[in-house]
Amino acid sequence: MTTATAERSERRVSRIVIAAGLIAVGTVAVGLYGRLANGKYGTVSAPFVMGWLPRVDPAGFLVALLGCAAVVILGRRIIGAGWSPPVVAVALYALTLAAGLALNVARDGIHGWYEIYDLAGGTAQGHAINEYLPGLPTLEDGIPNYLDRFAEVVPSQSVNVAGHPPGPLLLAHLLGVSTAQGLAALVIAIGSLCAPLTYRLGWTLSGDERTGRIAGVLCLASPLVLLFGVTSFDYAFAAFAAAAACGLVARRRRWQLFGLVALAVASLMSWALLAVGAWAVFVRWRRDGFRDAVRTGVLSGVAVGLLQGGLAARYGYDPIGTLRATEQVYRDSLARVRPYRFWVFGSPVAWGLMLGPLIVAAVIRAASARTAAGLAIVAVVLIAAIGGFTKAETERIWLYLVPLACAAAAPYVPVRRLTLVMVALVAQALVVQLLFNTVW
Repeated sequence: MTTATAERSERRVSRIVIAAGLIAVGTVAVGLYGRLANGKYGTVSAPFVMGWLPRVDPAGFLVALLGCAAVVILGRRIIGAGWSPPVVAVALYALTLAAGLALNVARDGIHGWYEIYDLAGGTAQGHAINEYLPGLPTLEDGIPNYLDRFAEVVPSQSVNVAGHPPGPLLLAHLLGVSTAQGLAALVIAIGSLCAPLTYRLGWTLSGDERTGRIAGVLCLASPLVLLFGVTSFDYAFAAFAAAAACGLVARRRRWQLFGLVALAVASLMSWALLAVGAWAVFVRWRRDGFRDAVRTGVLSGVAVGLLQGGLAARYGYDPIGTLRATEQVYRDSLARVRPYRFWVFGSPVAWGLMLGPLIVAAVIRAASARTAAGLAIVAVVLIAAIGGFTKAETERIWLYLVPLACAAAAPYVPVRRLTLVMVALVAQALVVQLLFNTVW
């Protein structure tokens, strides 16, 4: 590529980034107008789900500051250290765990770690009844009965139980989790795997181990992970999604088999995670050709069908009936008063701004360079937005897309500006945490 061609390409990408920024600003401005017009768009602070509620726990604030500093300092250390891959993975997990816990004591202290599940009290008490603990009594008659009757009881369940396949409650039941603290610990322990899995995914996609490290650090520093990761169950879903993605785009057959199994298990956790299969097919198509993409798609369908069908044959589980019941619950929810014409922009804008504007800019550069990972994540987001699959709350619901986005962005984040990028990300997370009630 000549210098002139490179300059023209850079100008084109810059115009796209600026255009995306203007769309985001315009969407937020329209959302603010909607808030002044009595919440006409269906959330308190459209396009976001969070509401204005400044609060500071003095001791927690100091802990949060230390957590932010650790992300920047140790994040740079992880990227540059001469450590083996297993050590890098462990370091990413530990830093993700510590940073998430630190940021989420800034408002309400330790109670902030499990408040969303706490039926006994707190500012999130009204939301706790929509979470998973109220659904545990449906397992009192055993797993076979639970699976057999799941589709029938969906309409009577709490919103989050009704909105997902039976996997989340099965997991909690099998591990003996029955308290708010226990459920939060489960989510955080699983969700913190997102960063090391993103490291592996970024390495696989780029072929460069150091780029994988950058991807992992971007993931753990994203405000979506730091805030909505602790303790929304979607954080655990993101780890399942990242595991499936790592396997589905791997070069070696045994890891591809792992990816198929992981995708099948993920399909029992959240219907949205099936999008990871579509993402992998797109990546395979761009990277390995049409035949390989078709093979990946067929095998993904077979893997999901075998698990869902096996549960149907063995226990009477009805996945089709469950999906239909879930869709009806969604249609009867707040989604019915959220206008498509706003949320077709609002959903990706809210997700992108909370993912981190600098990460989004790098994703746009990746897509403009026509990388498989860049085009695939943009395609998935656009299809989800245009299809109206999720209107609002995408800061939480699309959390599973964060590893895919960070893996795509990593090669296009200037190494010399990594410290600035991390400072911007953690500063945004801390400001949002102190000024807004993010609910999850």
